[in-house]
Amino acid sequence: MFNKRIKNLKAKIKKEKLDAVFISSVLNIFYLSGFTNFSKDEREAYIFIGKNFGYIITDGRYSESIIKQVPHLKLFERGHQKTVENLFKKHKKEIISLGIEEDSLTVAEFKAVKKHFKSIKHFNVSHLRSIKTQKELERIEEACRIGDLAFKNILGKIKVGVSEKEIAGELEKFIKENGAQPSFPTITAFGKNSSIPHHQTGDAILGEKVGQFILIDMGVKYKNYCSDMTRTIFFGKPSKKQRKMYAIVLEAQQKAVDFINKAIRSSKQIKAKDVDRVARDYIKSQGFSTIPHSLGHGIGLEVHESPHLSPKSKDELKMGMIFSIEPGIYIPDFGSPRSTRLATKRTRVEAGGVRIEDLFLLEKSGLKQLTNSAKELFSV
Repeated sequence: MFNKRIKNLKAKIKKEKLDAVFISSVLNIFYLSGFTNFSKDEREAYIFIGKNFGYIITDGRYSESIIKQVPHLKLFERGHQKTVENLFKKHKKEIISLGIEEDSLTVAEFKAVKKHFKSIKHFNVSHLRSIKTQKELERIEEACRIGDLAFKNILGKIKVGVSEKEIAGELEKFIKENGAQPSFPTITAFGKNSSIPHHQTGDAILGEKVGQFILIDMGVKYKNYCSDMTRTIFFGKPSKKQRKMYAIVLEAQQKAVDFINKAIRSSKQIKAKDVDRVARDYIKSQGFSTIPHSLGHGIGLEVHESPHLSPKSKDELKMGMIFSIEPGIYIPDFGSPRSTRLATKRTRVEAGGVRIEDLFLLEKSGLKQLTNSAKELFSV
């Protein structure tokens, strides 16, 4: 598997008219080597690949493990006597143009590289990760399965007096108890907080007001692979406008799915920006503001990776890709709270947002939905 990934990398190097690439991001090093023990917080390794060579560069702490676990790359053990620059000097004559991950290297590292090579260009390794293997798919499916169980479990814990942080904490506890980790900090947004697409989960308490939005955006990481799902539910019976918002968001997602499936049946190229446009235009046609974020994103080792479903995306959707479709409507304030004739203190909350997010696998037979939590409109 890893030999094939290196082969694909070299083909991409050739296509982009480069002589070599210098890989520095931990996730791409893992993807190309299979070695998982490098820290994200420290610069412990690099991969240096050219037409006729392939090195994994690290120090003596990892040498024994690398020799055993990464036979497809040659170990270059750096230390006080041997540095990465020694390796650059060794291959300097055969490299005119070098690819780097400019969003990963520090300024100091870039300066060190620049001293040795005439031409340096940005090289996007993560595009190689966009088409998933069967093993990768299985891990993402398991992450989704655990996420579905966590969401089902949390519904019984949403009640008056609970805080956003408590709901997020319970979700993350359940995920850990089921052999995984959260893939990102869980977003729980009550009431008007749901109008903020990426609200920072806080101390807000679920009160007794009828019609509060409850938005939960959660993810699971299982054996290094991530899931991502968003559901919006309501505390008490939703208002007519809330039901309308929800129905439009759900329909926008379905229209994007239908567009992709139709293109598959017609054997047409599927441009990510066209999928985004279908959902975005539908929401606008219903009298609501445009989606303030992209319609979706690829997922795998990272929660957000290639492909990108956005208005300016240049990506094409291909078989084997896994990505989210997540339309949303967000309204900071519907207007002044309506009066109520109820004989209780309950009033309706007017501000809020709706987002529905699922992960899909693109197959020859059509899209396969991987997140399967219920998404019909319901309240707690």
